[in-house]
Amino acid sequence: MNRITLTRPDDWHLHLRDGDILRSIVGFTAARFGRAVIMPNLKPPVTTTSLAVEYRKRVVAALPAGCSFEPLMTLYLTDNTPAAEVDRAVASGVVCGIKYYPAGATTNADCGVTTLERTFAVLERMEELGLVLQVHGEVTDDGVDVFDRERVFIERHLSRIVARYPALRVVLEHVTTREGVQFVDSQPGTVAATITPQHLLLNRNALFVGGIRPHHYCLPVLKREGDRLALLEAATSGSQKYFLGTDSAPHARGDKESACGCAGVFSAPAAIELYAEAFDQAGALDRLQAFASHHGADFYRLARNSGSISLVRDPWRPAASYPFGDRDIVPFFAAEAIGWRLDNPGNP
Repeated sequence: MNRITLTRPDDWHLHLRDGDILRSIVGFTAARFGRAVIMPNLKPPVTTTSLAVEYRKRVVAALPAGCSFEPLMTLYLTDNTPAAEVDRAVASGVVCGIKYYPAGATTNADCGVTTLERTFAVLERMEELGLVLQVHGEVTDDGVDVFDRERVFIERHLSRIVARYPALRVVLEHVTTREGVQFVDSQPGTVAATITPQHLLLNRNALFVGGIRPHHYCLPVLKREGDRLALLEAATSGSQKYFLGTDSAPHARGDKESACGCAGVFSAPAAIELYAEAFDQAGALDRLQAFASHHGADFYRLARNSGSISLVRDPWRPAASYPFGDRDIVPFFAAEAIGWRLDNPGNP
């Protein structure tokens, strides 16, 4: 198989930032995906529907001319989010979910949830109105090993959420562990997970090949090889519980290559190509379309896209860096060969 055509895929977990940075990177995603769920962890965070509506306008204004890409907005859950905000979010028609960040878990998560119980009124209203909860599934306790934070979050918090609100649709975003896959598999159809390209292609050894590799550092961090294989099996299984979410998270080169580098992998310039690489390695290219184009739309109760994209087996290399506002950014697989190329003359 040297060419594959897919229903235009969607990215169900994406960071676009704002301002000049937004304008410099949004075209990569728009060239590949019909829609994307836009994360709300700006500075300050997108905590209200009115802020989400304004952010959406800025995303649309930053799109390349003639682009039909649709941003799906989210709100940032805090200890003080009122249940009435759920009503406003649903009524807006542009907010698809509310994001649960444990306080301090990742970039710009300082305003996140500190106590699960303080979110109960919001979660109850989300269950009633059908709004999706998107979860960054890690605890932040100093006493918990960084490689165990997902498992402990599931045991302490996520299991309680799904038991207390059985009709609430929940996405365990960027699942990274065998235990995470086992949990999702054990739950009803209201619980799903996104999987990133880096967690399908790399294990934690990649952080240390030839020295510290800051552009492979993300949160949740890369895990063991057994975890990677469990994710690859889940992604290629055909299960409707798993779908594409890049968690592409841009940071300028200097903010990554520093004494305290930022967490985030910038995969947008080759996102769908990287998934094709992983599925090809697993001998499962025939299942890429369902994972990339069908399962997420079905879970979010949205129509599948009507357009299509094609990929050809033609090795290419992303640039060593791309413009990023007034600085530059290093992409995932920078200057490394990728076996599949987007068959699109306008490919950035």
